[in-house]
Amino acid sequence: MSNKPSWKPVRADLTRPSAARIYNYFLGGSANFAVDREFAHRALEIFPGAREYARLNRLFLQRVVRFYLDQGVRQFLDIGSGIPTAGSVHEIAQRLNPESTVVYVDNEAVAIAHSQLVLERTPRAEIVQGDVRDPEQLLGVPELTRLLDLDRPVGVTMLAMLHFIPDSEDPVALLGRYRELLAPGSYLALSHCTADQLPELDAAGELYRCTSTPATLRTAEQITGMLSGFDVLEPGVVFTPQWRPDSEEDVGPDPERAASYAAVCRKP
Repeated sequence: MSNKPSWKPVRADLTRPSAARIYNYFLGGSANFAVDREFAHRALEIFPGAREYARLNRLFLQRVVRFYLDQGVRQFLDIGSGIPTAGSVHEIAQRLNPESTVVYVDNEAVAIAHSQLVLERTPRAEIVQGDVRDPEQLLGVPELTRLLDLDRPVGVTMLAMLHFIPDSEDPVALLGRYRELLAPGSYLALSHCTADQLPELDAAGELYRCTSTPATLRTAEQITGMLSGFDVLEPGVVFTPQWRPDSEEDVGPDPERAASYAAVCRKP
């Protein structure tokens, strides 16, 4: 008997682990395969905190969505959304404001298939297959423009995604293109893996080079440079649990163990 789930799209590559499916596994999801779980177990041997990294990143996402709503934002664009699990953008935003509209973007076949199942009864949310590296094409997709009015502020999230854009593809210029295309008053939140204060993460980064999405770990200084032209909001570029935590207990004694920086900025 095959252990492949019936929902697997024919385009899914099961010969190499996928970052989206590995992340889903770390979050406790079921949309992953043996090749992803085997990779995840090797990663956990190098960095046992990988599940905590994913959990803290998800909590950061939820705080960002609430922050956007507090700023009057009602349109959300989650680029590199991955495979939906509990606490996704539309769940948080539409629970607090049912008029919120949400567009997810990913290019991974399993992420698309699962998102379509999750969202099929949610008319104010949509999944779009697209490439973050082509913002002009992505922001013109009819499924996106049907739900988002790009002449008005949008709350954009790019969480656990930009470390998959190598230096050769110029992530600074890429974010600059998004900045030019977004309406004034739009927001951008990002989280980005780092080996700052965690040298063992360099080995995990090397491990990811055998996946379909190799990772580039960056420093706080490099991530700050990526946000040129935006107004970076307080507290600046910090580890994920340090960005406007709900309580000091949520930060804990070793925030660097999150292995990821976070920042939220605004287009002036």
